[in-house]
Amino acid sequence: MNKNINRNQSYAIILCGGAGTRLWPVSRSSQPKQLIKFKGKYSLLQASLVRLTKKILPQNIFLVSNVDHQFIIQDQLSKIFKNDKPNLILEPIAKNTLPAIAIATKKIMKIDSNAIISVFPSDHEIKNETIFLDLWESSIEVAKKNYFTLIGIKPSFPATGFGYIKPENKINLIKDKEIYEVAEFKEKPNKTSAETFIKKRYLWNAGMFIFKGSLFNELMKKFQPKLLAIIEDSNESNLDILYKKIDSISIDYGLAEKADKVAVLSDSIEWSDLGNWNSIFNLLSKDKNNNSIKGNVVSQNSNNSLLWNESGIMATYGLKDIIAINTNDATLVCHRKDSEKVKDLVNEIKVNNFSTTETHLEVFRPWGSYTILEQGKGFKIKRIEVNPKQKLSLQLHQKRSEHWVVIEGTAKVTNGTNVVQIKKNESTFIPLGTKHRLENPKNTPLIIIEVQVGVYVGEDDIIRFEDKYDRLK
Repeated sequence: MNKNINRNQSYAIILCGGAGTRLWPVSRSSQPKQLIKFKGKYSLLQASLVRLTKKILPQNIFLVSNVDHQFIIQDQLSKIFKNDKPNLILEPIAKNTLPAIAIATKKIMKIDSNAIISVFPSDHEIKNETIFLDLWESSIEVAKKNYFTLIGIKPSFPATGFGYIKPENKINLIKDKEIYEVAEFKEKPNKTSAETFIKKRYLWNAGMFIFKGSLFNELMKKFQPKLLAIIEDSNESNLDILYKKIDSISIDYGLAEKADKVAVLSDSIEWSDLGNWNSIFNLLSKDKNNNSIKGNVVSQNSNNSLLWNESGIMATYGLKDIIAINTNDATLVCHRKDSEKVKDLVNEIKVNNFSTTETHLEVFRPWGSYTILEQGKGFKIKRIEVNPKQKLSLQLHQKRSEHWVVIEGTAKVTNGTNVVQIKKNESTFIPLGTKHRLENPKNTPLIIIEVQVGVYVGEDDIIRFEDKYDRLK
C-alpha cells in the first residue's frame, strides 16, 4: 500500500493554547511553553511546524491561538517560513478544543471538501520523528476508511495527568501496524486506577486526532448541532461575537467519546507532553553529575538537578534532586518530585503579584520587542528593538515624556512636526503630549534605550493616530 501523504489534500490544525503555569517562571500567560526554546534553535511550536511540513504544505496548516500571542507567534513563523506560511486563527478567549477545531475545519472545508485533517498540540516533544511520520501516514490511511482516528501513546509510568484510551479488537488495515477500535475513554485517573490501566494495556490520550473533514461535520450535526449552527452562521471576521455565544467543550467529550467508528494507533515515538519541570529535566542533556544546566551556572557537589539561569550567575552547592529556575524577575526552587505542584504555587502568587505570572519583562509587539530594564516611581527604562523596515504607531502620551538613545542601527524619528534620522550614540527627547513615531528605515535591527519619566508610565497611556498593524481600535 502506498501510504505517502498527499501534500495537497492533507491539512493540519495545531492548537496553541496554554495558561503558562506549570513551567513558571520561564513560561507565563503571555508566553506559554509552546513558544519557548527548551533545547536547540526552535521553540516547541516551531519544532512542531518543521516536523509537519516534512509531509504537508505550510499553507495547509492552521494554527489556533489566543489573540494575546499573535505577535510572538508571527515573529516565530517569520523565522522559519519566508514565503508560504501557516494560517493563524486568533481566539479572543479559550473555549477548549472543540470550538477551535470546528472553526479551523470550517475554513479548511471551504478550501477542500475532500480534506483529511489532522489535529496536534503545539507543546509536545517527539524524539523519534521518523516513526512518528510513518505512524501519521498510517493514521491518515485509517481515517480514509471513515474512522475517527487517534494516535495513542504507550504509557511509561502510571500518569495521573493524562486521559486514557482503552483499545480492543484489532483492525487489520495496514500490515505490521497496531490499529485497534477504541472501546472506552477514561478521564484523568488517580494513581491506583492509572496502575490498573497500564496493566490492561490502555494508552495515553495525547490529543492527536485524524479524520475526514466530511466525517467531522457529520459527527457535529449528530452530536453538537447547536455549536455547529452557531459556527456555520457566524461572521468569521468577528470571533468576539461568536465566542460569546458558544460553550466550552473538548473534542474528546463532544465527539470522540460519542462516535461509533473510532480507531487508535500507537508506536514508540518517544513522546512527552513536557508538563512539568521534571519532564524538562528528563528532556535536556546531563553533565557528569547528572545535572541539566542552562545559562551561567557554577555548581559544586550537586547532582540530579535542573539548574536553569537567565540572569546574573547561579551558584549551587550540595543540591540533590532539585529544580532551580531563575529568570530576570522571578525564582523558583522545589524538589523534582514536587514539580507538579508548581501550578498551585503560581495560583497563590497571582493573588499578590499578578503581573509576574502573566508577562515577562520582554514583551513582543508586531514591530519587534521591548524589555523592561528597570522601573520605579515615576520612571521606566526599556530596551527597544525594532525589526528591519518596521515602525511603531504615530502616537502621544498624556502622562510621560521619553528620552531615546540609539545604541544600534539608525532611527527615523517623527517628533511633532520634525522628522529626523538619529544614528548610534545619538539621542532625542519627546516632550509630554507630543505626537511622535519611531521607525527603522534600514535592513538591520534598530536598538534604542528609552527612558520614560512622568506621573504615570503604564503601557495604556497611549493615544494612536496612525498604525500599520490595525491597532487604532
